[in-house]
Amino acid sequence: MAPCLNAWKYSGFKNALPIRTGKTYSLVMTKLLEKALEAVRRLPPDSQDQIALAMLSLSGNEGEPEEVDPAHLPAVLEGLAQAKRRQFATDADVEAAFRRFEQ
Repeated sequence: MAPCLNAWKYSGFKNALPIRTGKTYSLVMTKLLEKALEAVRRLPPDSQDQIALAMLSLSGNEGEPEEVDPAHLPAVLEGLAQAKRRQFATDADVEAAFRRFEQ
């Protein structure tokens, strides 16, 4: 085991996540991240997995691509084509979509 990971394992930090900084790992996690992870631990497994995928995506470490349901593939491809053409929803479109969920 690499020395930096040994230090993490025996550092006494409970639930610490190693953060890559150059060639070593930092053992520091912000209080806000600790609070968020505690909240996620109380969620059902499916919700935890969705949040984990979002975190990995945001950190640039997505792992394996998620499979697209064949029934949704045409819509996904159209959305990618629209993004390539820089055709995005307006603020009004997004607000209208969210209002539909409030009803």
